[in-house]
Amino acid sequence: MSSTPYDQGIEDLLALYQQQRAEVAETRRRINEVTGTATAPRQTVKVTVGAQGDVTAIEFPTGAYRRMAPKELADAMLAVIAQAREKAMEQVAELTELGLPSGVSPADLLQGKADPTVLLPETPAMPDSVRDYIDSGRPDGPRGTSR
Repeated sequence: MSSTPYDQGIEDLLALYQQQRAEVAETRRRINEVTGTATAPRQTVKVTVGAQGDVTAIEFPTGAYRRMAPKELADAMLAVIAQAREKAMEQVAELTELGLPSGVSPADLLQGKADPTVLLPETPAMPDSVRDYIDSGRPDGPRGTSR
């Protein structure tokens, strides 16, 4: 069967779609690697969070925390966690500005509410006539009638 310009157009569209899908998956992978770290004044506490804001490490670089009242230490930890989350969100925003599909926010990705494979399914939606052409090589389907 010979290739027509229509065949090439379909192939080009499918290739572009697969490329976009791969780019979204790569962005998701890079987002999952994001961390944000913040340190309190006097290095009383240092916190690292992941892309979704989950605390992945808490360190006490100096012994300064020993001289703090429990409430003061708790407040310092909460403030540093918030700062670390903000840094992580900034990194995610930078990553997603370059190729995030419309309708998907960095916050949705961070909170696990957006799945790129749902946004760009393996088989793209298309009119029946295009699907017929892909399946049979003819724009009107295998029986010569449109759906």
